[in-house]
Amino acid sequence: MKRRTLLSATFGLAAAAFLPAARASNGRVVIVGGGWGGLAAARQLRSLAPALEVVLVEKNAAFWSRPLSNRWLVGLADGKALQHDYRQAAQRHGYRFLQAEVTAIDRARRKVVCPTEELDYDWLIIAAGIREDFSPWYGVDRSAAEHSRLNFPSAFADSDGHLRLKAKLEKFTGGDLVMTVPPMPYRCPPAPYERAGMIAWWMKQRGIKGRLIVLDPNQPALSFDRVFRDSYRDQITYLPQARVKSIDPYKKQLSTDFDTIDFDDAILMPPQQAADIVWQAGLIGQGSDGKPSGWAAIDPVHLHAVGDERVFLVGDQIDKASPLFGHYPKTGQMAARLGQIAAQQIAARAAGKVPEKLLPDSTCYVLNRIEPMEMARLETAYRFRGDGLIQQSVRQTYNPQPDNEDVRWATSMFAALGF
Repeated sequence: MKRRTLLSATFGLAAAAFLPAARASNGRVVIVGGGWGGLAAARQLRSLAPALEVVLVEKNAAFWSRPLSNRWLVGLADGKALQHDYRQAAQRHGYRFLQAEVTAIDRARRKVVCPTEELDYDWLIIAAGIREDFSPWYGVDRSAAEHSRLNFPSAFADSDGHLRLKAKLEKFTGGDLVMTVPPMPYRCPPAPYERAGMIAWWMKQRGIKGRLIVLDPNQPALSFDRVFRDSYRDQITYLPQARVKSIDPYKKQLSTDFDTIDFDDAILMPPQQAADIVWQAGLIGQGSDGKPSGWAAIDPVHLHAVGDERVFLVGDQIDKASPLFGHYPKTGQMAARLGQIAAQQIAARAAGKVPEKLLPDSTCYVLNRIEPMEMARLETAYRFRGDGLIQQSVRQTYNPQPDNEDVRWATSMFAALGF
């Protein structure tokens, strides 16, 4: 079937504001969020269901890769290789890109509300990612939360945070640099520890007299603890099971269950939850205590929202997939695989077919140490158990002589997204 012509040659903001919002005769899929999951879904839909109109809505103009971003922070990767233009991908693969912030989702009327227009949908894929939850530290004090976000960026939730963190590191000349690790679950579990090792290496290379104090509320990350002690004893103080109770971001002081710590600078990673738009749409699940779980409730096999088979949720925002292991790992490849599965579900339903039951997989590369270089590969696979529950298996291997396997992996993943 001939590929659908693009609705706009340039997809500029002014032009996008005047594009008709009426539902396409063959059906429209609106995708909220241009991360790994949203992009993978858009490209897969154009391949599997070319008659469907696909609209990707994302507030940023360019995709920013978090995989390899720790390398970039310490000068071991080119930032240009991590950024990709959404419009070029949309033009190349035949879907519409609308640069806009989604302000509301009206599921009763099947509408996605943006400042410039309302988009009707037949199917909706939400791939909005995460938000950072500062309330355990600051309660309802939004000014303290915003001060922390701007001055002590986590570089976990937005690309601007990466830019602010890199600028912070370039200006750091010494003293106590505190880094908090979020409580599980959070996106890319090895990332904070990889970042800590890279920052320690960077401090050692530059001869900076200071310490990185890593406060981790989780169980000890044993493989990284070994590297921290062996290679960065003078640069890192690693404190596992250290829950942050409160922070005064203005006095630069925090309290754990055991200590009060003054710091010269900080990288503050608060707890994470599903993005704001997931809450607004009423898609948050409940925990065993009846309180909001903080994550989007899904059918774990078909990925549609609980009680709404027109809405699919993919990526880091989703709740537990199985009582056997809990959450899927919140990684880039996992989000992409889930986006592809959601696309397959929609394509089958649009064609009047019963969708196939598919499960994702995930591969994650982690630099444990830079000199001498040591890399870990984490492979996670899934299968249906006899009773229908999803079962997880994890394989971890170490490579003491890596050869940029993580860079090659990322390059292939970028190509799979359509860049």
